[in-house]
Amino acid sequence: MFCRVSSAVICGIDSSIVNVEADVSNGMPLFEMVGDLSPHVKEAKGRVRTGIKNSGYEMSAKHIVVNISPANIRKEGTLLDLPIAISVMAGYGYVKLENLEKTVIAGELSLDGSINPVAGIIAVVIAAKEAGYKKCIIPYNNVKEGKAIKGIEVVGVSSLKQAVDYINDGITIKQDYEEKKETYIEEFLDFCEINGQEAAKRAVEVAVAGLHNFLMIGSPGAGKTMIAKRIPTIMPDLSEEEMIEVTKVYSISNLIDSNSGMIKNRPFRSPHHTITATSLAGGGAKGKPGEVTLANKGVLFLDELSEFDRNVLEVLRQPLEEKMVSVSRIHGKYTYPANFMLVAATNPCKCGYYPDISKCTCTPKEISRYFGKISGPLLDRIDICIDVPKVEYNDIVTGRKSETSNEIKKRVEAAYELQKERYKNTGISYNSELNIAGVKEYCRLGKRETEYMGKVFDKMNLSVRSYHRVLKTARTIADLAEEKDININHISEAVCYKLTENLGLMKIVLMRHTKQ
Repeated sequence: MFCRVSSAVICGIDSSIVNVEADVSNGMPLFEMVGDLSPHVKEAKGRVRTGIKNSGYEMSAKHIVVNISPANIRKEGTLLDLPIAISVMAGYGYVKLENLEKTVIAGELSLDGSINPVAGIIAVVIAAKEAGYKKCIIPYNNVKEGKAIKGIEVVGVSSLKQAVDYINDGITIKQDYEEKKETYIEEFLDFCEINGQEAAKRAVEVAVAGLHNFLMIGSPGAGKTMIAKRIPTIMPDLSEEEMIEVTKVYSISNLIDSNSGMIKNRPFRSPHHTITATSLAGGGAKGKPGEVTLANKGVLFLDELSEFDRNVLEVLRQPLEEKMVSVSRIHGKYTYPANFMLVAATNPCKCGYYPDISKCTCTPKEISRYFGKISGPLLDRIDICIDVPKVEYNDIVTGRKSETSNEIKKRVEAAYELQKERYKNTGISYNSELNIAGVKEYCRLGKRETEYMGKVFDKMNLSVRSYHRVLKTARTIADLAEEKDININHISEAVCYKLTENLGLMKIVLMRHTKQ
């Protein structure tokens, strides 16, 4: 008997609908599977045969052939176990196939017949909905994640027998999953806990308001990491579309537990400086998403930037410019989103105490080597670069109340609303995403501002990219001030954030002059 069941496979961070076809007939006892299958999928034969038997169903000796089409799509993972089992059981007459019209099935099968959760369920449900299917039967422990997608019925099953009873008799399955808010940031963090550093807080506010890349330079203990960890607390809330995009990435990466629905908070990723280029950008044997994709719509924080391997940092250049990363592997090419805010922190030298000559023990050559890992093209892609000075004693004991994250967030959201209205129907959300044509259109300068910017361009020897980034930063500063036009004050502040552009060279020269 020939039977067909619809399922789905993961391709990158998306999912494709596939057909699981089973033919159960008399003949030489055999269980064969075809259709460009990975070893994980081929191993399903043992799980399916034993799972069916331990669920109380008899499998007489038959000639069983399972084909998963189309054959041009590589099938990975274990989410095809359940649809394979259902199709084979339909071939034996245990399942009413007519009840599976417009239904997608996915899940991993244990030897005892129970259904285990799988990664990427939200992508499967989205693919089913877009393909016109009406229902998804998925593992019970994935049901909350699946129900995050509206407009399609999602049913969670905990065992193969329960799935068969539901398909045949329409039994009611209680979906009593536990409500739990998924979070990836510590909610108690707040900017009011940071003493002093008003200039740094202002720079952070500007950076977040326009989603500009941000670099902090300062001695150990100045508060760079404290500032970075609190950045997600002042970022605008994720839209529903952004929540789905972020959740899809984390689901496929198997970073969502069974009680979690959509991710509500912006991601904050802080990889160690020993990370490899593959782990940062994505790839490996299976082409999995890397840290730049896990930080999508959130923050990628690189602490001790100068300690990262230079070759690792260079992989950031494409995603910073294109907001996506492409990974090519033998079984296909995957494109992952990488629209994140880069936040980096570094010491001014290897010992961390420059320009305090009484403490700094570094030579100009050592400083050159220390900052040599940060290439000019990478620095060119950082809009805002500031010095974070040592906190003074009076700032610690003063008792002066600092602004809370909510107070800063209100101004950021107001600036974001201006950008949202300005860039309506353009595919742009933040000032930092403007291309050259967008800069000419939305960052126009008056006569005085044009003359001033010309002097800045010549004096600072800016590159064309840096020139455009200064204008985009100035546009954000004007938005925070709720002003329509960019004036000289906005440009002046934006220029201050680019003074450390030629970082390594400037510090070597200054060190030499100081020691002479």
